[in-house]
Amino acid sequence: MNAMKFAGQARVVGDNINTDYIISSRRKRDSQDRNYMAQYFMEDLDPMFASRVNPGDILVAGENFGCGSAMEVAAIVMLGVGIPAIVAKSYSRTYFRNGINNGILLARCDTSGVEDGDAIEVSIDDGAVTVCNRTKKQTFSAGRLAPMLVEILLAGGLVHYMRTKGKST
Repeated sequence: MNAMKFAGQARVVGDNINTDYIISSRRKRDSQDRNYMAQYFMEDLDPMFASRVNPGDILVAGENFGCGSAMEVAAIVMLGVGIPAIVAKSYSRTYFRNGINNGILLARCDTSGVEDGDAIEVSIDDGAVTVCNRTKKQTFSAGRLAPMLVEILLAGGLVHYMRTKGKST
């Protein structure tokens, strides 16, 4: 099986959301526990943002999501709040890789019409990524992921992939 699908409500943020907005650098000194950090998710943008996110919600962003420092904790906190997938117009290269390495499905497509609360579905099937806005009855192709990235996602992230495949770094 090489398919996965996530569906949830859109939680929309804008362009140039850097890793310090996702989780403040001052918080990463407190703990590396993703569940603890979840309460501080996006706090510098909106102190109540984390309280509105439900497990399974899909984060929707504009251009250049995850820019700034390459701190992996900015991907790990997504798992703490229960976000399995992110849809953005574009990602910083390091954030994209950190997200995949942590088992988060990242899709690239036009997000300009998505509103907070829209019903969103993100799926990958044989490498092809599709985003559906069920609320607005729109479907977007979000390109393809390389087979190795799909394997990493299906395994639940790079650490799980390495454990199950028996490979060493």
